Amino acid sequence: MAISHCLVPLAIFMVLFVQAMSVGTDLDTGGWFDARATFYGDFKGIGTVQGACGYGDLWKQGYGLHTTALSTALFNNGLACGVCFEIKCVNSAWCRKDAPSVLVTATNFCPPNYTKTVGVWCNPPQKHFDLTVFMFTKIAWYRAGVVPVQARRVPCHKIGGVKFEIKGNPYFLMVLVYNVGNAGDVSSMSIKGSNTGWLQMAHNWGQIWDVGTNLVGQALSFRVTTSDGKTLDFVNVAPAQWQFGQTYQSNLNF
Repeated sequence: MAISHCLVPLAIFMVLFVQAMSVGTDLDTGGWFDARATFYGDFKGIGTVQGACGYGDLWKQGYGLHTTALSTALFNNGLACGVCFEIKCVNSAWCRKDAPSVLVTATNFCPPNYTKTVGVWCNPPQKHFDLTVFMFTKIAWYRAGVVPVQARRVPCHKIGGVKFEIKGNPYFLMVLVYNVGNAGDVSSMSIKGSNTGWLQMAHNWGQIWDVGTNLVGQALSFRVTTSDGKTLDFVNVAPAQWQFGQTYQSNLNF
């Protein structure tokens, strides 16, 4: 049985990060494309394992079991984190008859394994989804292990505003941005303290962005641009007394 175990813990992420460069993607076409799907985990699902997108507890962050890891060909060096997909099983006796398609959010990376040549679905240039077992068994039978699918990018429907989790230290501030609606993924991000102008942030990994300016004691605003070119300013989301390790929710979304 071809059961995949592609969930990437934070401890080994940096080893895999250099392998995660995009080799082409259909994320911006809006049309259906061919891929394959496997699954990981068991029917208890997943909980607090931090993967290659930087998300933490997927239940608390609103993603739950409706998630997928992406192969290198789709991961786009982490910039595809947060993208939503519609996936349906096709052209296999293992597809559930008349099963509806499923909607999932990209929250992790399925790493390639160049030491094997057979049954390694996440090796480039293959487009592959490693679903939670909960989502896989909605479209195919558990015993299948791997099935051909068709997928397309769809808008993300999120409840509430965009959220910002502050990490790092006073001299290297990192921000995880999540619960992003519509496009779902962030392509550019800036930060502004109450005593500064807008400062461009660098893409660190997954959906974590960083800046090397000490902004402790200043209220923080964020300017976020998603991959469809839309930009929103989230003004004074974090008060001057913000703390590392805390999450601050805006009242806006895309």
